Amino acid sequence: MLSSIKRFLIGRPLKSNALGEQKLNKTKALAILSSDALSSVAYGPEQILIVLITVGAAAFWYSIPIAIGVLILLTALILSYRQIIFAYPHGGGAYVVSKNNLGVNPGLIAGGSLLVDYILTVAVSVSAGTDAITSAFPGLHDYNVLIAIIFVILLTILNLRGVTESASVLAYPVYLFVLALFILIGVGIYKILTGGISPELHASIGTPVAGISLFILLRAFASGSSALTGVEAISNAIPNFKDPAPNNAAKTLIAMGSLLAVLFSGIVFLAYYLSIVPSAEVTVVSQIAEEIFGRNFMYFFIQGTTALILILAANTGYSAFPLLAVNLAKDKFIPRAFTIRGDRLGYSNGIIILGLASIILIVAFEGHTENLIPLYAVGVFIPFTLSQTGMIVKWIREKPKGWMMKLTINSIGAIISFIVTMIFFLTKFSQVWPVLIFLPIIILIFHRIRNHYEAVGDQLRITTCEPILPIEGNIIIVPVAGITHVVENSLNYAKSLSAHQVIAVYVAFERDDEKKFEEKWKKWQPDVRLVTLNSYYRSIIQPLTKFVDTVEHKASESNYKVTVIIPQFIPKKGWHNILHNQSSLLIRAYLLYKRNVVVTTVPYHLKK
Repeated sequence: MLSSIKRFLIGRPLKSNALGEQKLNKTKALAILSSDALSSVAYGPEQILIVLITVGAAAFWYSIPIAIGVLILLTALILSYRQIIFAYPHGGGAYVVSKNNLGVNPGLIAGGSLLVDYILTVAVSVSAGTDAITSAFPGLHDYNVLIAIIFVILLTILNLRGVTESASVLAYPVYLFVLALFILIGVGIYKILTGGISPELHASIGTPVAGISLFILLRAFASGSSALTGVEAISNAIPNFKDPAPNNAAKTLIAMGSLLAVLFSGIVFLAYYLSIVPSAEVTVVSQIAEEIFGRNFMYFFIQGTTALILILAANTGYSAFPLLAVNLAKDKFIPRAFTIRGDRLGYSNGIIILGLASIILIVAFEGHTENLIPLYAVGVFIPFTLSQTGMIVKWIREKPKGWMMKLTINSIGAIISFIVTMIFFLTKFSQVWPVLIFLPIIILIFHRIRNHYEAVGDQLRITTCEPILPIEGNIIIVPVAGITHVVENSLNYAKSLSAHQVIAVYVAFERDDEKKFEEKWKKWQPDVRLVTLNSYYRSIIQPLTKFVDTVEHKASESNYKVTVIIPQFIPKKGWHNILHNQSSLLIRAYLLYKRNVVVTTVPYHLKK
């Protein structure tokens, strides 16, 4: 029954060789990876006005030079991340750049910041979209948390169905939002040019404003820079693009930057020209739309697409979080389970963990996650600063052709990003201080996991001088996952009883892995028969149990029992089992019900 429900929700499993079909073209990638950045147009300009209104409406003209500053930063970031895409075409973004050029800990700061930021992206975006819906239908306000959780679950299921399928569904709302804002900006500028809007609504640029200070302007600039969250997502998700992946990713990044620049500039200009005052009840975009169109179809079309884009901005997190987790897992800083592809070829463990973490955050804050926006923004600018500083080090060290221009671009981006980060800490410390606590904790956890993997690897590696004691017993089938002391321990157990009946079984996901393992096995254990099974659907259980069924059937005809011994190692600390032995436990559970199969394990106890 559970299998049927899973098939209904997620779809049938895809073969590994279908991975190319799951890659994104530029049109779908722009929608699925730009939704976070584009959605910030709905609140970025408003954040600038919220700061300036503390001085007075006459200060709104400062939003124009502040917006120009944000656009300069956006240009630097787009050009910088374009260089990162070609320099690191396998993805990883700020984490890989910082780790390779600045060291492990700066890389972990960037990676940890982004992991948390993607969780915040989902929680904040879904909560904001839910607020937009419950504002239109006040009767649903008491169900804010429940509605937000339902949206997270739906997005999680949609992403578990595969990158291509989720992109096909989510592309339409994103492009409808872009179309709606282009119409809004276009009609607004037309009315301004034709005199349809009074030029006396706003204060002229350059009007003296009492009480304005550099501190307020810097704070407004930092708040407006929150519109740049999500810019880095494309550089993290390069493996999701169709070939040539770097070229397609770079073009998509430029397209996203261009759209964001036009939409952000247009909303800032209209808000200034119409002298829109930010309100807790009505958003700036809503006020602009009502001023230009009135409460007609276009107004509700703009409001509806804005609510949709705010919810779907969460999907950027679903696209980038699993791929960043893969890079961290490959370096052994988080569990290796994050590197496993699911039935639909996506990194399903990362998708599920992201969904669960977001739901916990929504429940903890009761759906009121707007106070997390500064934390969410500073969590992006820390990696921005580190990645561009890393690129500066790279260009100085390698000095490739045209490196001076590249160095200049990254230097400008690094300086501005660092200034914005510092402004956040100076002006919004009460909201961003948690980053100073959770980042060190996350880095400590990363190192603990890495140290554990290294300690286990040292003990399991067969090149160590540690002797293996012979164990007496009998075995026929030994599932093996590698050449380690654990496997050697189990094979010794088998040989001590009935060496001529020992069959080692290896399940390979790729043909290349299968051939490499067979060659290593012949050199290591030439006297033990090795059977390799190829799993097109990346499942260990299915091909292994099918093989055991075949052996069991033949053995039953001769009244023999089949014995399966499962290699397993026992870490000193019980919680470390979370990182290991999942496959061993599943194999044991699947085989225990078989009538003619004896299932047991040979434990290998680690010393530390």
